[in-house]
Amino acid sequence: MIASNETTQPKVNWKQVGLFIGLTFGFTFALDLILQLGSGYGSTSTMIFLQLQMLIPAFFAMFLGMFVFTDSPFYYRNPMPDGRKDRARGFFYLYMVLTIFFVVLAALSVLAPSLTNLVNQLRMLPIILGVLGLVVFRVIKGKDSFARANLRGGRVLDWVIYGGAIVVFLAIQTGLNALFHLGTPVDANLLAAQMGTKMSGSTLVIVLAVQMILEGSFLGLVIAFGEEYGWRGFLQSQLIRLGKKRGVLILGLIWGAWHYPVIWMGHNYPGQPVAGTIMMTIFCVLLAYVLGHAMLKTGSIWLVAFMHAIIDQTANFFGGVIYTANNQIFSFGIGLYGMATLAVVVFFLLRDPVWKDVPVQVEPIESAAA
Repeated sequence: MIASNETTQPKVNWKQVGLFIGLTFGFTFALDLILQLGSGYGSTSTMIFLQLQMLIPAFFAMFLGMFVFTDSPFYYRNPMPDGRKDRARGFFYLYMVLTIFFVVLAALSVLAPSLTNLVNQLRMLPIILGVLGLVVFRVIKGKDSFARANLRGGRVLDWVIYGGAIVVFLAIQTGLNALFHLGTPVDANLLAAQMGTKMSGSTLVIVLAVQMILEGSFLGLVIAFGEEYGWRGFLQSQLIRLGKKRGVLILGLIWGAWHYPVIWMGHNYPGQPVAGTIMMTIFCVLLAYVLGHAMLKTGSIWLVAFMHAIIDQTANFFGGVIYTANNQIFSFGIGLYGMATLAVVVFFLLRDPVWKDVPVQVEPIESAAA
């Protein structure tokens, strides 16, 4: 009898990865082209198109997993991963319906410009319904049900630690911009006057901090989940089979390329299409390690979505309410200096044992000698 005790890592299913990337990139780039040829970047349609494209990765990860990939534990004809019948997949159906609703709103904003203001008000509806749906499914089906569907919420302490660390890091970035005079401080009193409020500037800053960072991050969960379930939930789980660090590097490069059209249109790095492309690539690679670390450490896709949302909301708060950088390339935050400090953070995160690759044990194979 011959026994094999070799260890091996499961292989990447490149067909599934390719189909996911092809559909996600294809539909996202098509949306960007429609926006640019339609009302144009910077128009009142911009926000709904940007939010819609954030929903696309999760939409295709869910759609393919439920209706195309027959080996997926979430395939509609298969039982849930542990063999039990479960309705946590109901949230997947809800999310895909809300994405389609967003598609309708985006189409209306281009085809019927007179309805753009109404559309921008209605876009909050699927966001609110998504949050309510999440709460309802979680309460009815319970923690175990969500865990079996790979929708773990994680520990509250982790949300506080990771979320707090992000706010502190971005606050330091803003402070460094101010220290080195890389921008312009925002006049809070003038901002209050422009907003037509009787609040003092300092009071307004506190109110906006709560609204944008805290409330905005939780409301933004549904939108941020769209990216994270696709990139971290599906694609990372495939690519780390090449090795965790290598897989996340590749994921970061893909994630960065997915942003290129909006960068070329002026998002994040206005007037800097070439430098902006390079910076976005670096940023996405570094951030992929930060979010990837949280995913590997906690297994919570919702925590990672919250981190994504709080990054967006906190950056908008500090940049719009506290201190605005003059040059997005040569500044802290999403600039070159910010990338350098973020690289230091990533360096220490990569020392965590969670990045160690542990080969999967293969059951001994026995064969009879001829």
